Amino acid sequence: MATPAEELDVDGIKVRLTNPDKIYFPKLGSGGTKRKLVEYYMAVGKGPLLNALRDRPTHLQRFPDGIEGEEIYQKRVPQKRPDYLETCVVTFPSGRTADALRVTHPSAIVWAAQMGTVTLHPWQVRCADTEHPDELRIDLDPQPGTGFAEASAIAVEVLKPLLDELGLIGFPKTSGGRGVHVYLRIKPEWDFIAVRRAGIALAREVERRAPDAVTTSWWKEERGERLFIDYNQNARDRTFASAYSARKTPIATVSMPLSWNDLRDADPDDFTIATVPDIVKERGDAMADLDAVAQSIEPLLEMVKADEERGLGDLPYPPNYPKMPGEPPRVQPSKKVAAHWDEKGNRIDPRPTS
Repeated sequence: MATPAEELDVDGIKVRLTNPDKIYFPKLGSGGTKRKLVEYYMAVGKGPLLNALRDRPTHLQRFPDGIEGEEIYQKRVPQKRPDYLETCVVTFPSGRTADALRVTHPSAIVWAAQMGTVTLHPWQVRCADTEHPDELRIDLDPQPGTGFAEASAIAVEVLKPLLDELGLIGFPKTSGGRGVHVYLRIKPEWDFIAVRRAGIALAREVERRAPDAVTTSWWKEERGERLFIDYNQNARDRTFASAYSARKTPIATVSMPLSWNDLRDADPDDFTIATVPDIVKERGDAMADLDAVAQSIEPLLEMVKADEERGLGDLPYPPNYPKMPGEPPRVQPSKKVAAHWDEKGNRIDPRPTS
C-alpha cells in the first residue's frame, strides 16, 4: 500500500509530497527513497543549490519510478502547475520557444524532486537575458580507458595554470560521475556563438599542452583514450548537472563543488545525498564567491583570432542544430569519400556540370 501523501513546509511554502517511500536508488534500499532525495534537496536548497540555480531556466532530468525506470528529460513546465512556481521563456536552436522552470525559491527545487527529478540542468543564462550567457563552462569528459583521476589531473595541472596565465578564475566541481566541470563567471556581454568560440579556443590550448591526454574531436572514433573537452556545452540549450545536483548513479552521487586543492585528491563517490549536507556545513560552499567574479572573455577571443590565423575555424555543432555560419561539415570522418572533399575540409560537389 502506498504511503500517504504529506505536506512539506519549504521556507514558508507548502509543497505536496506523494509516495515518499518509493525507492529511487535501489542499491541504497531505505536510504535511497524519494523522501531521502527530497530531504537532501531541502537541506541544500535554501543555500548553495539555490545560489547555483537562481533565476536560471532549468531543465529536469526525471525518473518517476526510480533510476532504473523510464527517464524523462523535461524542458517545459506543465501548464497545470502550482501557483508558487515561476517560469521564463527560452528559445531553442530550432527557433521554437518554451516556458522553462525559473528557480527563485527552494520550493521550486523540492517541487522538482516531488516530480521525480533527480538532476537539475540549468542554462548558462539568467531569465532576465536569455540571449547572453553569464557562464562559460568547461566539461572534461573521460572517454573509455580514462576516468576521474585523469580528468582531475588535467584540470589541476593543465587547465588551472592556463587560466592563471589568462587572468581568469575558474570554479571546479565533480560531474557526479567520472568527469570534471569548471565554471567561469563572465560578463553577459557576448552571445552564445562568441562564448562557444571562446570555449573552443580554451579547449584547443589545453589540447595543445596535453595532446596525448586531451582531445577536442567531436567524433568519437577520433578521440581514443583521452579526455574529451565538450566545447558544445556552451551552445544554446546545452546543459549539464548543476552544482549540488544528485546524479543517476547507484549510490546517489552529487555533482560537488571543490577547491582546486581538494579536487586533486578527491574521490567523487565520497559525495552523495547522504554525505554532502554535512560536508557543506563543515567546509562551506566552494562556489560561494562565483557570482562575485564577472570576467571578460576578451583574452579567449584573442585566442580565437590566433587560431583562425592558424587556419583553425569553428568545430561541429550537435546534430539537432541547424547548419551554423562558418561551421565545418558534419560528416563522420570514416564516412567521408575522399574525392568529395578538398584539403581544407570543404565539400566538393561530385555531380558533373552541364
